[in-house]
Amino acid sequence: MRRTLVKDETGQMLLMTGLILMFALLTMSLNTVKTASLGEPYDAQKDAVLDAGDETLSVWQPLLENRTAALYTAGSNETTSAEAAAQSVADDLMRHGEARGVEIILSNITVTENGSIRVITASAGIADSHARLQVSLEAIIDFS
Repeated sequence: MRRTLVKDETGQMLLMTGLILMFALLTMSLNTVKTASLGEPYDAQKDAVLDAGDETLSVWQPLLENRTAALYTAGSNETTSAEAAAQSVADDLMRHGEARGVEIILSNITVTENGSIRVITASAGIADSHARLQVSLEAIIDFS
């Protein structure tokens, strides 16, 4: 006995329905995994704030020395050149932080005068979505 093949498309429709259901379940599971991981308060692998804090502390004195010397050589007095250099460094650190995804804000910038020495102090707030760090900065510029 020989069987004849029937040209029926119900099997194909059942297969397509199964594939669509499988893709829908896969999409829902991926979205659930993404949403579930949003609630983590801190990821220990992300230490961008600490890195930015170290960099800020290491570049504060050399940057101020170089920029103050350049402004003083250009004709500004000691205090004015130190204040302008401090503001310039604050602006550059803020832009550097933005490029790295970290916010670096210098506040309370003061320049005190003691003869030919200028002491520049500031408070640096460094933060991202995971952590916040507050450091005090001090640089001593000797014009003698």
